[in-house]
Amino acid sequence: MEMWELFAREQIRDTLARYNWSGDAGRLDGLAETFCVDGVLEIRGLKPVRGRSEIVAFHGGVTRNVAVNVDVKPVIRHNIANVLFTRLAPDEAHVSCYFTVVTHIGLDHFGRYRDTLVPDGGTWLIKHRKVSTDWAAPNSAMARQPPDRGRR
Repeated sequence: MEMWELFAREQIRDTLARYNWSGDAGRLDGLAETFCVDGVLEIRGLKPVRGRSEIVAFHGGVTRNVAVNVDVKPVIRHNIANVLFTRLAPDEAHVSCYFTVVTHIGLDHFGRYRDTLVPDGGTWLIKHRKVSTDWAAPNSAMARQPPDRGRR
């Protein structure tokens, strides 16, 4: 492994963490800054969201819903695991990982991120993120139920 690869991997891991830390804290501008200016957020079953301002608007709607009808302090904690670099080149990276989300109800939902990142201004930013929710609690504070694909 070459030195640039080590730097790229750590910068990418930092971008993934900043996305979740910013979103969990409600710092939506910080979350949007983990995307390229024209980045795309694609959530399975929904129309893709394009550009930082649309990404902020989309996440603003999601986080507002968490605090609705809750008698406890709303909590959101995204955790990622098994970060897998499926392609890493100096100009583009493809990264997959699992995520779990804990809210005031406990385990809220989990799924997968599939990301394409590109270098930009000394760091790596998300060019395209595909989010697939594999399971959501019936009383999820954040997620829609994933489509039933006949699995039991």
